[in-house]
This record gives sequence, C-alpha cells and structure tokens, in this order.
Amino acid sequence: MLRILIADDHTVVRRGLKQILLEEFSSAFIDEAADAETLLSKIAKEEWDVVISDLSMPGRSGIEALQQIKLTHPRLPVLILSVHAEEHYAVRVLKAGASGYVNKESAPEELIKAVHRLLLGKKYITATIAEQLASTLDKDNEKPLHEYLSDREFEVLKLLAAGKSVSDIATQMSLSVTTVSTYRARIMAKMNLKTNADLTLYAVQHNLI
Repeated sequence: MLRILIADDHTVVRRGLKQILLEEFSSAFIDEAADAETLLSKIAKEEWDVVISDLSMPGRSGIEALQQIKLTHPRLPVLILSVHAEEHYAVRVLKAGASGYVNKESAPEELIKAVHRLLLGKKYITATIAEQLASTLDKDNEKPLHEYLSDREFEVLKLLAAGKSVSDIATQMSLSVTTVSTYRARIMAKMNLKTNADLTLYAVQHNLI
C-alpha cells in the first residue's frame, strides 16, 4: 500500500491535499502532521513512500526538517509545497535534498505529476527551476549576498523585509527574541547593511518580497 505523509500547519490545506491525492491514489494510506516535530516523529516511527511538506511551519522550518530527514532517511523522497515563488526557494530546497518543489498556487495536476515522478525515483523540476539550476553552475562568485545566508537567516531576512518586528518574527518562528536578534545581526553583517530600511530596499531590488 502506498503511504504518503503530509505536513502543513493549516488543517484546510492538509485536508485539501489529502482529497486531491486520494482521487489519484484511491487505495493509499495518507497521514498528516501539523508541525515539523510531528513530521519527524512519524518518519522515525513508520515507513513512508513520499513526504509532502510545507516550507513554513511553526518551530523548525520545512528546510530544517528536510535536512534532518535526509540525515536519517536519505532515500525518502520529499516534495516541498510552498506559497513562495520558485525563484525564491526552489533551488535552495533542492540543494538541501528535496526531490521536488511545487507552488501551492499550482493546479492539482501538477502535484499529482510531481508525486508520480518521485515514486519513480526521479526528481520533479519545472522548466523555471531547471533554468535557475543551470544559471548557478560555475557562478558562485556572482551570487547575490542573500545566497550566502543560512536557510534560517534567509527566512528572517524575508520577514524583516516584509516589515515584521523582531518580536513578531520570534512568535511566528517559535524562537526567542534574543535568537532572532542574533540572526538579524548576522544578516546585517554578512550583507553589509545598516538598517531595516536598507534590508527592505535590498529585498525589493532582488524580488524577495
């Protein structure tokens, strides 16, 4: 029996994904996780054929969960599903070990196509992502500054640029204010920025928000 695990912090999204998947894989067993910790726990205790995970969840991010999954279950295919446009996160999550990336605004058929690809042991890469991957080859010296940030720092960067306060970000990411402030300081140092206004301007110029 095909076993699929869905991880997303929104119940409506999980139920919608489950319905879409059952229309294609009627005999599949599909389970849900509302956060990264539950996702990792279920993976540790049971065998799965495919994991479909949101990128932004409370506590650990989807990327952090992905990295942990790849340490313990390197052959388990993980499809990242996100509201973020491909150009913002796709290459980053593929480099972290994801088998594919699908935008939540995509048609249900694209999700099904991606799952079929993963079940065949292949990666699901759209034409847009393929172009991005090709453009990154042999161009490390030309990377924009935000490409040198860690995954967590990049998340904080986007939230700061969107106008979120440090305390708001701490609440959203289930981190302490001190930890978020440390991330902010690292971001500013790595990118040679002085103020949040500078950071927002950079994000706008590089289409990050």
